[in-house]
Amino acid sequence: MKKLQGVFAIMATPFSKDGQLDLESVKTLVEFNIDKGVQGITILGILGEAHKLTEVEREQIIKVVIDQVSGRIPVIVGTSASGTDLAVYYSKRAVELGADGIMVAPPTNVKNLNAVYEYYRRVSSAVDVPVVVQDEPNFSGVLMPAEFLAKISSELPNCKYIKLEEAPTPQKLALTKKINRDVGIFGGNGGVYFLEELTRGAEGTMTGFAFPEILVEIYTNYISGNIDRAREIFYKAGPLFRYEGQLGIGLAIRKEILRRRGAISNASLRHPGLILDQAHLDEITDLLKQFDV
Repeated sequence: MKKLQGVFAIMATPFSKDGQLDLESVKTLVEFNIDKGVQGITILGILGEAHKLTEVEREQIIKVVIDQVSGRIPVIVGTSASGTDLAVYYSKRAVELGADGIMVAPPTNVKNLNAVYEYYRRVSSAVDVPVVVQDEPNFSGVLMPAEFLAKISSELPNCKYIKLEEAPTPQKLALTKKINRDVGIFGGNGGVYFLEELTRGAEGTMTGFAFPEILVEIYTNYISGNIDRAREIFYKAGPLFRYEGQLGIGLAIRKEILRRRGAISNASLRHPGLILDQAHLDEITDLLKQFDV
């Protein structure tokens, strides 16, 4: 089983102006991320608007991404679902199509942690690739304490990784690692706490950020022992993390920046989705000018 570590870019899903899949932009976005040095790619996550895709579109994206990556880096596929059987189906199908691992959030708004455990047990038993347990309660509505995450990762054979996004992430990360030191934990949240997460023992980060090369530079400097340089890069990039990480409108900002960087052809979100006003567009222009992008 491949060890997962480093910067995994969670890909946005490109759409045309009329809301159709833009598969050519899927390919260019893959190449953009690989060119920026990421160690892996994650698709069909929350910011990939997976919940707005049809079954046919999900498979199209998986096939195009895996074909375009062509084994150069690992591809993790989001296979979350509100039903256990559907999550198992998505997971098995992703592996059949060539996924190197899967990322699975708990079933939406389920408060019974015994049911959540059984959900992950069945998914873990159905595949032979790493399962990344996605801990993002703002979207799933499910609170999974550190003790519960440590239990899953120690008892279920394939659930060896966690994508942890419940604030405060550095503190919860450290507590989970204290209980199960062998679990691999990735941060998220647009990279806003990446340095602190690395300090607490994170394996890397799985997140969407329109400047993946910055995350890669932070990571490579940190693991090579150049902590001061990693800190310098992280602090300098603070305005980019802050602006892109705005609640509600962050994905629209990220897609617009990716469009301006040539990674995708169109910045549209699939309906319903927030639309940037002129003030946002002007602010992005100023921000990119300040960073000479």
